[in-house]
Amino acid sequence: MGGHISLALVLTVVLQSAAALLWAGAAAERINQLERRTANQDGIAERLTRLEVQMVQARASLNRIEERLSRN
Repeated sequence: MGGHISLALVLTVVLQSAAALLWAGAAAERINQLERRTANQDGIAERLTRLEVQMVQARASLNRIEERLSRN
């Protein structure tokens, strides 16, 4: 075995490198999908916050109306 590398060793290294590159490509695509989904959810979170504020205001208005009606 002295100074040369066997074909099996070279083939093993090549196959492992190819598998690592495929895995890295799939991981990068998954990260891109998650980033896009997160970017979409930012807008949804802002809208939800606005709706919550509007609901609080609507409840306050309803309470005032009910209070006025109960006084009359």
